[in-house]
Amino acid sequence: MEQSERSVSNVRQSDIIMYQLDRTKQTITIEGKTYSSDIFLGENLPESVSHSEFHNDLLLFLNDWFSDSPTIKVQTSGSTGIPKEMFVEKSKMMQSAQLTCSFLGLKKGDSALLCMSLDYIAGKMVAVRALVAELDLYPVLPSGNPLKNIHKEFSFAAMIPLQVFNSLQSDTEKKRLSNIKNLIIGGGSIDPQIEEAVKDFPHKVYSTYGMTETLSHIALRRLNGKEASDHYYPFDSVTLSLSEDNALIIDAPLVSNERLYTNDIVEIYEDKSFRIIGRKDNIINSGGVKIQIEEIEALLRPALKNGFAITSLPDPKFGEIVVLATEKEIDKNIISNLLPVYFIPKKIIKVSKIPLTETGKINRAALKQLVLSELRNPK
Repeated sequence: MEQSERSVSNVRQSDIIMYQLDRTKQTITIEGKTYSSDIFLGENLPESVSHSEFHNDLLLFLNDWFSDSPTIKVQTSGSTGIPKEMFVEKSKMMQSAQLTCSFLGLKKGDSALLCMSLDYIAGKMVAVRALVAELDLYPVLPSGNPLKNIHKEFSFAAMIPLQVFNSLQSDTEKKRLSNIKNLIIGGGSIDPQIEEAVKDFPHKVYSTYGMTETLSHIALRRLNGKEASDHYYPFDSVTLSLSEDNALIIDAPLVSNERLYTNDIVEIYEDKSFRIIGRKDNIINSGGVKIQIEEIEALLRPALKNGFAITSLPDPKFGEIVVLATEKEIDKNIISNLLPVYFIPKKIIKVSKIPLTETGKINRAALKQLVLSELRNPK
């Protein structure tokens, strides 16, 4: 089997010796032109690539990257609370980059699309992969439709589910999406509509699992072709285990010096793969019955598609109750027919817009506040 088609868990150290991990020797190729590190260390950044605000963001990142500091600042997405800043080691970021590039078989000169914000680890890691594997980087302003004005085919691109969903709505953008040789999708769960739409794509499409603390992903799940699966497969250097409440514990020494305790409820299988059930902080305890928010949303999705989310509210009788927030009017009978009795929302609240984070995830904390506000001030 070819390198890029092997299981994630079979990436060998011998496969990654081609990559440049010495920052002082790294160069960056942007739209076909290669720049050495020294030009990013002065106060005057190269004007030849400063033709958009986002290009300037990239230049500022490179200025930070090539500085003497061994760390770089990133911020979390804030899907379950207030975004926080943290400093991560550049050496660990390069280790993460080489794992991904090796698995995908990315090599010098391959083209890479950068279409995500450089405020977050996902965008930063696209740039680091370009530095480590000497890819030809094409930055475009982050938006919901990154392929709208793109006429180039790429060897590699990373997107959030929202960008992929939007691109699938246009025949032209869908064609451009399908031409990406290696597409990874991260930052949120993959809707079944997306999985169905990409299953026949001619090139490799993956869902990724990771977080800011793991410096992007530590496991991938193939979404199309013969290797398609609902299981995530971790890199060989990663060891997984479960806490007492079945939340995932990650030991990934190449990218993190600490054992990471997640809020993700998962099942781990004998082949070391795992399947995500939901988040520990997305469990509603209603009358002693523990209900996983993601399970309700999955059951409703075939009928409601988009523009809805499940949350909870305190209740004197049940402790908590299930609440459905929706952007459109909904037939309650449809819901009753789709859900077990104890999953059926006890309140349905119409909202103008389901709040999302900048990376496209449902902002659970903001959603709960929005629902409380709608109850206090009904329109």
